[in-house]
Amino acid sequence: MKKDLLYKSLGIFFAIAVIVSCKKTETTASQLTLGNITDTIPESGGTVVLSFNSNAAWSIDTTGTGWLHLSQTSGNIGAAAINLTAAANLSGISRSVLLNINLTNGQSRRVTILQLPRIFPSYNTSPIAADATGTGSTAAQLVANIKLGWNIGNSLEAPGGETGWGNPVITQALIDLVKNSGFNAVRIPCAWNQHADPATAAIDTAWIRRVKEVVQYCVNDGMYIMLNDHVNDGWLDCTATGARLDTIKAKQKAYWEQIATAMRDFDEHLMLASANEPNATDLASSTLLRDYHQIFINAVRSTGGKNAFRTLIIQAPSTSVDLADYFTVIPGMPVDRAPNKLIMEVHWYSPANFAILSEDASWGKEWCYWGANYHSKDDTTRNATPNTEEAYVDSTWAYMKRRFVDNNVPILIGEYGAPRHNATLKGHPQDSVLSLNSRAHFYRYVTQSAKKNGIPPFIWDAYYDLIDRKNNVVYDPQLLDSLRVGAGL
Repeated sequence: MKKDLLYKSLGIFFAIAVIVSCKKTETTASQLTLGNITDTIPESGGTVVLSFNSNAAWSIDTTGTGWLHLSQTSGNIGAAAINLTAAANLSGISRSVLLNINLTNGQSRRVTILQLPRIFPSYNTSPIAADATGTGSTAAQLVANIKLGWNIGNSLEAPGGETGWGNPVITQALIDLVKNSGFNAVRIPCAWNQHADPATAAIDTAWIRRVKEVVQYCVNDGMYIMLNDHVNDGWLDCTATGARLDTIKAKQKAYWEQIATAMRDFDEHLMLASANEPNATDLASSTLLRDYHQIFINAVRSTGGKNAFRTLIIQAPSTSVDLADYFTVIPGMPVDRAPNKLIMEVHWYSPANFAILSEDASWGKEWCYWGANYHSKDDTTRNATPNTEEAYVDSTWAYMKRRFVDNNVPILIGEYGAPRHNATLKGHPQDSVLSLNSRAHFYRYVTQSAKKNGIPPFIWDAYYDLIDRKNNVVYDPQLLDSLRVGAGL
């Protein structure tokens, strides 16, 4: 009996030991270190390397690979590095391959390989080795460093050139004034398509030099800079198809290779932004926008130097807080091989009746008063509705913090603002003053609420909103005071 009991006890012990050992093995075994990713092969041909570690034997379904050559299609446990090679794409259309990587333990991943047609020359003609010097901050840290941002509106994005919409040329003195007014970040809306050769996508070198000069003005004052492609002519169309879509993708790549190469030596104070207000409004157009952002990221990173680690900014669909969720699950965020270097941009012109309209429109009446304590008692039809005022602002930025900021997707407001409603209230001086006070309150409150949730805002300033650029003075001291109070300056 004692021997039987002993044998049973030993049996149980060894069984437990085996189970524990198996559990430890299962727990410590390396999983497949690869996500569902998208990578791009240059249109002129080349090789990308797909690297991963796996805890089981694997194989790749090569159905439909055709133009893509894989150096290896199966392997065992451990590290793998597969060369994916393609010749120049002379087909005239973009092409893609979906690779399904399957492990014997049931794990699987999807890898999409894209190659655009060779429409324009490659402008990544002088890539250099990655250089992390001066780029050590994460995107979240850079966002936290931005106290208050300002837009050089209606200048470098104006049709025909810098003075096309009536503003004087940008000077170092203007940036000095902005800096001394309390701003430590500048957004530079910039057009590139109108300054490029349509046949080759080559950007005018004199224009690139001028934009770089304006960036340098900001660097001289220690400002953070957000340089975008403002696409005021709408070339980056998120509803395009066929050959036109291929041309847009080729332009996106060509432009950003040139811009990134020109700006490569600036440190992390310079951030590059893919677009402005892209016309994506549904899943299909948001998916295409994600593809445009992916091309932007890949193009900038490919130039090397500090661009290998530079923080980049992508825009939510239509730069809208209401559509930003498309980048949470499907289609999700684009992929960046540089970790923690992406920011998402939204804009804020809400409620539109107050923040956009300066006269009545077919879809709504102009509101001239915003804020619970700033309603007119005798002009009540022009008061903002309570559900669009302070509580709405607070709930919006609190949601964006929970949804994005708290999940390591930093957010910034690239534009926000509201017009003066004086023209509508001409002849009613008391209400006019109330309206201006409510506008100042709007700026203060939006700034304060956004900053409270870790989201820095950039005021849109086109001309005679905040700064009088012709005389280089603050045009609206009341507005500046409200912004500074809202930002805690």
